[in-house]
Amino acid sequence: MDSARSEATAAGRPRVLVVGGRLAHVRKARDLGLDVAHVQFPDAYDSGHWPYVDRALLVDYGDTDRLLPLVRALHAAYPVRAAVSLFELGLLPAARINEALGLGGESVETVELLLDKGRMRRHLAARGVSPVASAVGRSAQDVREFAAEHGLPVIVKPARESGSLGVFHVRDQADVDGVAERFRALAGGWTARDLTDAGAFEEFLMEEYLDGPEISVETLSFDGRHVVVAVTDKETGGGGFVETGHAQPSGVPAGVLREVARLVADFLDAVGLRNGPGHTEVKLTSRGPRIVESHNRVGGDRINELTEIAYGVDMERYALAAGLGVVAPLAASPEPRGGAAVRFLTPEPGRVVEVTGAEEVRADPACVELRLDVRPGAVVSPLTWNEDKAGHVLTRGATAAEAVAHGHRLAAAVKIRTEPVP
Repeated sequence: MDSARSEATAAGRPRVLVVGGRLAHVRKARDLGLDVAHVQFPDAYDSGHWPYVDRALLVDYGDTDRLLPLVRALHAAYPVRAAVSLFELGLLPAARINEALGLGGESVETVELLLDKGRMRRHLAARGVSPVASAVGRSAQDVREFAAEHGLPVIVKPARESGSLGVFHVRDQADVDGVAERFRALAGGWTARDLTDAGAFEEFLMEEYLDGPEISVETLSFDGRHVVVAVTDKETGGGGFVETGHAQPSGVPAGVLREVARLVADFLDAVGLRNGPGHTEVKLTSRGPRIVESHNRVGGDRINELTEIAYGVDMERYALAAGLGVVAPLAASPEPRGGAAVRFLTPEPGRVVEVTGAEEVRADPACVELRLDVRPGAVVSPLTWNEDKAGHVLTRGATAAEAVAHGHRLAAAVKIRTEPVP
């Protein structure tokens, strides 16, 4: 550590331990004036991190038995104030670090409740919050019994994964008889960084089908006071669950949004979330709003960027600074400044032959960001989960509707031509 960093640390700059995530996260932590320790996979750390990181532990942080002794040694020499993660795989390790070092933060119990959807459903049912019929199963017989009791359609999905991975809409008897086998067929071929649970496809969660559109509620909590920062409207595609677009501010009527805000606050209280971000998915059913699932992190799929454009709030900064006293808490929900939308690129499956239109799209005044994740020679998979997307266009407008229109227009202008893979 150079002399300037030594002086800053000696002067009492708070030190945060950032677990996993992107380079932008440690950069933001540095910009907040924090001393940054970073836990990262060895091959995900390079010289680009050096200007922003004071201490680094390069380790598979999913292996907490190996991780915790290293963190204890780091903390003994360079005490940290908090461990935080903005990345799904880092949420539970961060909570376990905070618990082991007595640093506070969100409890392991709260994080586990949010990660384990079966436990979450049982927990909510016991408290009468957002009742949804559910059960954990392992076989076709389990699905048959659940469908017989609750009727069709039903949803079958992993109990601990995110990103719309392995979500099945069971509509008829043929689906009932075959869904368990289809679910188990998803096992294999994943790395430790793809899944939050190595046994993700050994058992599944069955839920009653919730009708109506889905939104997500982006919150920041301050000592148990929950502030709704934004509500995100969603578009879906593929099998009906992969998200193909988002927009803010929401177009849902104000009365419904007030009901949703009350439900989400009750939910966050029920699971014990007291500080930091929340990303809670809600279905607007014919019987009222119902919780789908939630995470104690900022939403993915560029939701933080939408919130910055539409509301002027960078939720990642608040997440990194939670409990450190370096960012003033939000007093109330912010007012929208304009509209923002993201539209994901979902070309036909096959091998990419040609990509055109990118330069023109980037030059368009409505385009905030164009990201392309494929190039000629790459193979586009069928749209089955969020990682199958080929990129995105992030747009702005005077309203959400205008931003959405720009998003559809510019996404259509990016031509990704594919051919069948032999």
